[in-house]
Amino acid sequence: MKKELRVKKNKEFQEAFQKGQSFANRQFVIYSLKKENQDYFRIGLSVSKKLGNAVTRNQIKRYIKQAVFELSSQIVTGNDYIIIARKPAAEMDFFEVKKSLTHVLKVGKVFIKK
Repeated sequence: MKKELRVKKNKEFQEAFQKGQSFANRQFVIYSLKKENQDYFRIGLSVSKKLGNAVTRNQIKRYIKQAVFELSSQIVTGNDYIIIARKPAAEMDFFEVKKSLTHVLKVGKVFIKK
């Protein structure tokens, strides 16, 4: 993911948690915060140490990044999205992660209508 497409600063995470909308399913929680004058969307990832060792956490992050990349043409721009992985995400393969993310993004009405 390109640098300008990532949310990295704690202040930006906290702003999304406090002012943004959240929606969730069993595997993921997503916070969405509308950003004025932003022509693209940004993604922030949070994977707790409770989900497993570093290898497992990094694998989950890779799966999420790839799924977002593949779905990026359908995601509404101008927002920051914080994706928090829950415990069941640790046992999922890439296709299950993508399916679950697609579901939670539809719940939050984040997809562009086609």
